[in-house]
Amino acid sequence: MTESNRVVIVDDNEDITNVMSDILEIGGFNVVGIGHDGKEAVSLYRKYKPDFIFLDVRMPIMNGIQALKEIKEEDSKANVIMITADDGTGIIQELKKLNATAIIVKPFKIETIFETIKNIIK
Repeated sequence: MTESNRVVIVDDNEDITNVMSDILEIGGFNVVGIGHDGKEAVSLYRKYKPDFIFLDVRMPIMNGIQALKEIKEEDSKANVIMITADDGTGIIQELKKLNATAIIVKPFKIETIFETIKNIIK
């Protein structure tokens, strides 16, 4: 895990973005952007072209599913890690169908974030 791993975090819950940002920076990642809705997610992705973007499913203005679609249409290789509190099979299947790189279900342990990234880098 090197400094070059640039990360964007998007979640409408500011506590979550703050905690994830701290955790990732301690883990040696460079958090280049934080957003709180799907529209911000898409513009932050375009601006920074991060190595990873963490994206919450339920957000105001534009939800994470719509943002995932737009990011993947622009860059099919984008590493979009979806975060959801809804582990219903419908949501999970839709995220897989849209080629989410990984799916993390809330509540999650800190290790889950790093394990997910490690699996993607492999």
